[in-house]
Amino acid sequence: MTTPTDPLPDRRPVALVTGASRGIGKAAAVDLARSGFDVAVAARTLTDGSARLGDGTDTVVPGGLDTTVAAVTAAGVEGLAVRLDLTDRTSVEACLDAVLARFGQVDVLVNNGIYQGPGTLDRFLDLSGGDLAALLEGNLTAQLAIIRRLLPGMLDRGGGTIINLVSQSGFRDPPAKVGEGGWSLGYALTKAAFARVAPLLHVEHSGDGLRIFSVDPGLTVTERMEASGRAELYRQHFAAATPEVIGRAISWLATSAAADELRGRVVDAQGEVARRRLLPGWPAA
Repeated sequence: MTTPTDPLPDRRPVALVTGASRGIGKAAAVDLARSGFDVAVAARTLTDGSARLGDGTDTVVPGGLDTTVAAVTAAGVEGLAVRLDLTDRTSVEACLDAVLARFGQVDVLVNNGIYQGPGTLDRFLDLSGGDLAALLEGNLTAQLAIIRRLLPGMLDRGGGTIINLVSQSGFRDPPAKVGEGGWSLGYALTKAAFARVAPLLHVEHSGDGLRIFSVDPGLTVTERMEASGRAELYRQHFAAATPEVIGRAISWLATSAAADELRGRVVDAQGEVARRRLLPGWPAA
């Protein structure tokens, strides 16, 4: 089996990171690029400054795939931006077609993208059937489709890494109502279901050279969270990290053989970065 840190003959390893126009996805893509990966990044927002919060205001959410690819290529590797709408299966398949056409294979898959639309912050009685279906598609079913498409190639090559971003909302009760520092039932149930994917795939394929992880980022303050004004609500209940902290944890999982002891488990990203001192200066003394 090729270990995560072994150079592959005649080419750089390839990573695909979803939800990479900003936040954790962008940080992970840049850290992987600095670790020597060619990186395909996928999201709905292609151009920085073109995304809006979607709350009836004209609030701009910073970030776009263009700035992510610029940071990736600045690391001396190849970057590819592909539009991806997780609620549109045609978009999902077209994204994977484009990535495989460009690079031939994917060695590391980072399932970071989630549904960001109506229903995400609704209380149960306000959640429509259509919005629940979109949550399930964008937070669970689309990710399964991506894994199903890329997994056979990993098995054929005798190795590969899958990193699924999960959420504490799938494990624990909220400290407050949604909108007051907590999370919605619809979001939590989709993330709880997604959290079962890596452990079960690990059981099925741990002997096939695959490295499969769930990553719990904890509270991570992103551009969208800041733009929405929700960051301070969450900070009242949880300690916060920056996307760069979680990006470093993801890159470490993808490249370090020492991470093999965590295969199939939920990885506390902030805890591992602090415990292993993976990011100089974090946490502050």
